Amino acid sequence: MSVKFEKETVRNIPIHGGRKHEIAHEIGERLTGGETAAGYLAVYLKQLQENPLRTKMLTSGTLAATQEVLASWIAHDPSKHGHYFSARVPKMAIYGAFISAPLGHVLITLLQKLFAGRTSLKAKILQILVSNLIVSPIQNSVYLISMAIIAGARRFHQVRATVRAGFMPVMKVSWITSPLALAFAQKFLPEHTWVPFFNIVAFVIGTYINAHTKKKRLAALRKKYYGDGRSNSGRTDDFPRRDY
Repeated sequence: MSVKFEKETVRNIPIHGGRKHEIAHEIGERLTGGETAAGYLAVYLKQLQENPLRTKMLTSGTLAATQEVLASWIAHDPSKHGHYFSARVPKMAIYGAFISAPLGHVLITLLQKLFAGRTSLKAKILQILVSNLIVSPIQNSVYLISMAIIAGARRFHQVRATVRAGFMPVMKVSWITSPLALAFAQKFLPEHTWVPFFNIVAFVIGTYINAHTKKKRLAALRKKYYGDGRSNSGRTDDFPRRDY
């Protein structure tokens, strides 16, 4: 009788953190599908295979708009209306959906076809070199041109000045992160998961660069208007803002 009582007692003892573990497990199963193919990631990858360009356009447009809002929030750079959803957000969504996604689709598809079935170390290194010396410069140039136009540049010399000023800094970031990301994808990820993986990497890096650029612009405006970065009222954010 005592043995039975002890078993029941042990069986009824709640496990500390058990509910949190169950919630985390349920979230993980919904994201990945667990042992089934019903997770969000599985559904996304299926759409990526069935409708690759459309899926990439929707993904890139959403991430580009989200990146702009997040970078503005990080940099404390609201629009002239006092919120972070500026006129630049839909423009970034258009850029992501109709420029970045189709361009990336074509370039990455060509890169994968060029090295399809080649798994040697030499082929992997060559793929990284092609990506960094051909693919990245094209993508970064188009990105800088688009950002210049979104920021208000309308003349050729304005766009060219933006590209010349930003090309090497952006390329340096690409040359550091791209080989690591591509080497990781080559080693651990099947090719059909490369697109969401590179989207996540690009989103993180793009948010950082965007927020850093906004902070530099705000610092320059503070210095221009107030010298030491503070106005007579003691505030650091009462200079004119652009809503582009």
